[in-house]
Amino acid sequence: MSKPVPVSYIESRQKRLSWLDDQTDLFRVIDGEGDGYPNVYVDQMGDVILVSTMDEAVPQNLLQEWQTMGCAVFHKTLEQDVKRPPMQILGPNIDSVFEAKEQGVKFKIDLNAGYSQGIFLDQRLHRQKVRDLLKPGQTLLNTFAYTGAFSVYGALAGAQTTTLDLAQPCLDWAKENMELNGIDPKTQYFCKGDTLHWLKRFEKQGRQFDGIVLDPPTFSRDDKGNVFRVERDYGKLVALASRCLAPKGWILCTCNCKKLSHGAFKSMVREGMPFASLSSDPMPPEFTGEDYLKRVWAVSRA
Repeated sequence: MSKPVPVSYIESRQKRLSWLDDQTDLFRVIDGEGDGYPNVYVDQMGDVILVSTMDEAVPQNLLQEWQTMGCAVFHKTLEQDVKRPPMQILGPNIDSVFEAKEQGVKFKIDLNAGYSQGIFLDQRLHRQKVRDLLKPGQTLLNTFAYTGAFSVYGALAGAQTTTLDLAQPCLDWAKENMELNGIDPKTQYFCKGDTLHWLKRFEKQGRQFDGIVLDPPTFSRDDKGNVFRVERDYGKLVALASRCLAPKGWILCTCNCKKLSHGAFKSMVREGMPFASLSSDPMPPEFTGEDYLKRVWAVSRA
């Protein structure tokens, strides 16, 4: 099979824009080998271009295109366990914190945030589906919530959201995202702490949710030193979450652990919810490279 020919940034961006609505300026423009650039990933974030590479230098043809565009370009090296923020390599100086939008939903982007700049672009279609599934007055539990993007979509659907994360700065960021979209954070719930601990607490309280989002990091450690590994513990996580699920509720199960195959991941979800109806959605179309994101919708039959 022949390798894809490296594409022009401008041409690739125009192609992506033809797939998107005019209320989205957060999307992937170049997705590694799928667009002819192995280990090179380029995202449009508002008016900013963010290029991420492994050990490779930024391709010269892309640099030349960006110079003619006169936009701000930042470069991030994808090194394991390194959370250094990206460095600006081209264009005018800009504020490192700015707003961008996805399907009309506004988000705070912070270029100095390190590992990620505030939103995972590969979950866009899932966020929209969460908004479509929820009805006013229903409840959403967003675990491992990061900056609360799923919660914002849920609140915009009229749901009562609970945003759960171990890091207080992430919860504060989630509240800012709520405010950007005209949602009073005081009308929603925010919980700081370990997801496994909170799920057990919710179960004891008899608290149930119509929808639950499970998108854990591949590896994490709680404040007592207990280790969670996706490839070992995801089934247990799904089982705990299912005990907090309302009748005929759904759980969005995702992770990006490369050690897990899609089949093995689905088996772990099945292990956690043996009688659920399982289905999967495609990744957003601009992700033309590796199909790395594991994703399963588990819907309770009862």
